[in-house]
Amino acid sequence: MFEAFHERSRGESAASPGYPGEGQSATERFDLQRAVGAARVVFSGAATGTEIRDLYRRFPMAVAFPSVDDRGRKEAVLINTSGGVAGGDEIRIEVVAQGNASVTVTTQAAEKVYRALDRPARILTRLRAEGSARLAWLPQETIVFNRARIARQTEIEVSSGTELIALEWLVLGRIESGEELLGGHIQDSWRIRVDGHLVWADGFLASDQMFPQLRKTALLSNWRAIATMIYFGPRPESRLERLREIGASLECACGVTIVGAIIVVRVAAIASADLRRGLRRFLDQLDYELGSGPFGVPKMWSC
Repeated sequence: MFEAFHERSRGESAASPGYPGEGQSATERFDLQRAVGAARVVFSGAATGTEIRDLYRRFPMAVAFPSVDDRGRKEAVLINTSGGVAGGDEIRIEVVAQGNASVTVTTQAAEKVYRALDRPARILTRLRAEGSARLAWLPQETIVFNRARIARQTEIEVSSGTELIALEWLVLGRIESGEELLGGHIQDSWRIRVDGHLVWADGFLASDQMFPQLRKTALLSNWRAIATMIYFGPRPESRLERLREIGASLECACGVTIVGAIIVVRVAAIASADLRRGLRRFLDQLDYELGSGPFGVPKMWSC
């Protein structure tokens, strides 16, 4: 099943125009080792709590399941054993929550995107929640180094009766380490479908000639750490005001809006440590607001 998913994704990736090196034969490209990793986990609700129904891993991706206090909830930790991604690498992740499963998925550490010679690294994440499942996708930050190239796509499918939070955050040079992005390529896109219908599409694109302009007030200004968080669940209109109150209490810049059936949260900070503190505070309060479940700060964030 996952092999079919993997091969289909390869076909879609190859059809995407606009990246140096695509459309060339293998002999025309740099003869460098590329990582092609994958991870797929399917969870399902059972009388004893949330169970793992299917698990697939392809090097360099691994999956760990730390113990949590709540038997009804599972926490999965994705591990990139190569220590980061570089140009031409491909990582594919799929998480499915079925029935009344309650699942938190995070990463072992920040994902690092290193300088690329030509092609971008590609990261495709597919999340699906079915039935009355509750799914939280809460990876740690993605750190983009100077001249790195990355194309990341997050695809989400939810249905009426499910509840989901999905987070992705980018660090565009760590100010604490004196890092500066002078060039590269970052493409970060979202596609969300509810009951099979596309309800939200979003994208962030910065390429070589754009990086010197990012510090302008009309663009990112001094913000070097930016996050997008999506909430889908019951009574979104009534959740909206509470999430705006939480956002206003943060020491980061935060905006909250509703788009149809989903709530979109944007958070930005000058330093990655400030953004992490803001997101932790947001998730702590959100977990209290939503009640017992998978939406609090993952244990791995404190390791």
